Amino acid sequence: MSHDQMINEMIAGLRNASTTERKAMAMANFPTRLEMLGTRAPDLKAIAKNWRNKLPELSPEQWTELCLELSKQPIFESQQLAYELLWTNKKALKNLTAGQVVELGQTLDNWASVDSYSTMIAGWHWREGTLGDEQIQQWMASEDRWMRRTALVCTVPLNLRAKGGTGDTRRTLMVCEQLIDDRDDMVIKALSWALRELSKSDRQAVVDFMAKHVNLIHTRVRREVTTKLTTGKKNG
Repeated sequence: MSHDQMINEMIAGLRNASTTERKAMAMANFPTRLEMLGTRAPDLKAIAKNWRNKLPELSPEQWTELCLELSKQPIFESQQLAYELLWTNKKALKNLTAGQVVELGQTLDNWASVDSYSTMIAGWHWREGTLGDEQIQQWMASEDRWMRRTALVCTVPLNLRAKGGTGDTRRTLMVCEQLIDDRDDMVIKALSWALRELSKSDRQAVVDFMAKHVNLIHTRVRREVTTKLTTGKKNG
């Protein structure tokens, strides 16, 4: 079966699992220029697992090529499926080059795609050394709000145990320092997330950061992070 045939079958599976209710909800919560089918996350994960089991003979290089092609389809769920397929195949994930990691994020235009890409692909590769700090700094300086959010969410795999993180105060605060006065709502929310995740491994560093930047930090970030520090939850 060719890559085009596999991609067509994957998209057909996503369409068959879609609902109009899910499509409406998704477009309201994370609008995108891409076509939205309306496939629920559990169904998308099941499709990824099915294809992962169906194609054991593909080499990491072939798997990477397939996922790159899939990510370029103008469909939201196709992009999500590409990230999920790579996440379920660690050999293919590890095989990605820095250029391929960047290529996988070329069409990001909504927070759901940014968060999947950053936690499963880009942030993982930053932690593992495939991406250097200079790539994250390039995203931080971007005029594109989604690239700036990507830089912040890439800190999450550094600290999130569920994604293999063990804690990285230096790199997390490097990004937070740079974007602390960014007033784009998508960046503000990501800054709060980055600091809350770091607080689990280095609480004192977050306390000190909040005190140092008390006059710069957005009220939403201050409220959510302070609540996390005092109650262990995002919202008290």
